[in-house]
Amino acid sequence: MENLPTKHRNQILAWLASGAVVVAAMVVIGGITRLTHSGLSMVNWSLFSGTIPPMSPEAWQETFEAYKQSPEFQKINSYYSLEDFKSIFWWEYIHRVLGRFLGLLFIVPFIYFWIKKRISKPLMKHLLVVFGLGALQAFFGWFMVKSGLVDVPHVSHYRLAIHLCTAFLIISYILWVMLSMLYPKAAGEYNRPMGSSTRVFMALLSVQVVFGAFVAGLRAGLLYPSFPKMGDSWIAPGIGDALNEQGVAALIQSPLAVQFIHRTLGWLVFFAAIYLWNKARRIRVNDKLQRAYNALAVMVLIQFLLGVGTLVMSVPLLLAVLHQFGALLLLLITVYLLFHERRNQSTI
Repeated sequence: MENLPTKHRNQILAWLASGAVVVAAMVVIGGITRLTHSGLSMVNWSLFSGTIPPMSPEAWQETFEAYKQSPEFQKINSYYSLEDFKSIFWWEYIHRVLGRFLGLLFIVPFIYFWIKKRISKPLMKHLLVVFGLGALQAFFGWFMVKSGLVDVPHVSHYRLAIHLCTAFLIISYILWVMLSMLYPKAAGEYNRPMGSSTRVFMALLSVQVVFGAFVAGLRAGLLYPSFPKMGDSWIAPGIGDALNEQGVAALIQSPLAVQFIHRTLGWLVFFAAIYLWNKARRIRVNDKLQRAYNALAVMVLIQFLLGVGTLVMSVPLLLAVLHQFGALLLLLITVYLLFHERRNQSTI
């Protein structure tokens, strides 16, 4: 890859960047789909047909009749008219069509670059990982929706977490590959104290992302819309009852316990980011890293405020989507820091 002309390298970078942007758009639209309760509106979907939405009254009625057979209609939305159904159909439809477009966006340019012999063997390995993650993401999306089409009209919060985290992983991996192309021979800006601390922060942030998905899947954000306490208590009384009934499993199954853990991790992530920022200043990292740590500190503050706002306002659509997107930005800043703190960077 180091011998690839700058023009060709930039074309590949633009391709990867566009793919990452579309995946990010998928995350945003997926969040809107969930928050508008649209995710179970399409009960039939095939890989190579169904791209065209209902275009006639008869087609709409047929699609609505299929929805009527779903648990969500029978147990929750049985009062829905055809117009009500149309209001929840479009977000899920857009989400699925965008997923198909994303597949083409990756595959078609890949074939072109491969034929033109612009993909080195190391880069090919990374791209195959991206394709593998993309295939898993599509499967997990289907697997998640399927959980809400049988008996219980709610998707599994575990499957939701897997689906979201895989999307975050894809974008993070693409960023890593792009950085490797932009800095193919860099020795790295590795500083052992900062590198170790940033890796710990990444682990903490990753756990927080998982519990954020749990909160979304269990709709736990609607409970105790107060801050910093949960009502009149620091720990909601119902958490003890959940632990007595479910044992340790309550920590990932009880909406109250999951919200409490997400709150607590939010404080930890906030103070950990501020600690990293201050530590970077004290040991005088180079300007490039310091700017990144500055961005981390600013982003964690914004994300914390978005989280509080989302909670106390009972999960309004705009704030909830911004909070989810903020988590992604925080993750990407951390990936950038980890890349530049490596001792040796591989060439691709």
